[in-house]
Amino acid sequence: MEAIFSVRAVELLCSRLCHDLIGPVGAINNGVELIEEGGGGEAMGEALDLVADSARTAARRLALFRLALGAGSGGGVLPIPGTREALEGWFAGGRIQFIWRPALIVPPPGLLKLVLLSALIAEEALPRGGTLTLTGDDGGLELVAAGTGCGLREEALRVLHGGVPEAELTPRGILMHVGLVMARFYKLAFTPGRDVAEGKLTISLGQER
Repeated sequence: MEAIFSVRAVELLCSRLCHDLIGPVGAINNGVELIEEGGGGEAMGEALDLVADSARTAARRLALFRLALGAGSGGGVLPIPGTREALEGWFAGGRIQFIWRPALIVPPPGLLKLVLLSALIAEEALPRGGTLTLTGDDGGLELVAAGTGCGLREEALRVLHGGVPEAELTPRGILMHVGLVMARFYKLAFTPGRDVAEGKLTISLGQER
């Protein structure tokens, strides 16, 4: 099946990528400006720390985007260690604790790309932080988000239930839209919101049955 995105969807996805990168890139620029102003001593050390921390954050975000949305992998097959590293790097030092527990050997094409996208969707469902746990095996995975106020945003829910034409997509619904299209392309099951309970959200992923 061919995956086709409208211009509107591509624009929103690009906006989302830029939004997630502008913070650390802007901080790098601020740090460079402080270094150029001179001063030395403690101020110089703080500026260098700002540049280093922000550069690491930007690199981690780019690494995840490249794996999730790039075409470099052969047929949608991602390296398991690289996927884990990208996820752990994305959530490092943040309000969400990521836990990797799957027993993966040869996951089907597209499954790990969908895991990465699902992690971004789950992140938006944890506005106050919490835990994000990945379990399962090559036959199927579950990504469980748990935390206070956990739940899919209204825009994402509308996209999930098919109530939003591409022309009416919003920035808060674009990741869900991309996830649904990617799942169809790779013939994978993608079920966000399964076993929804107060403070918990489960995203089920795997081969179609």
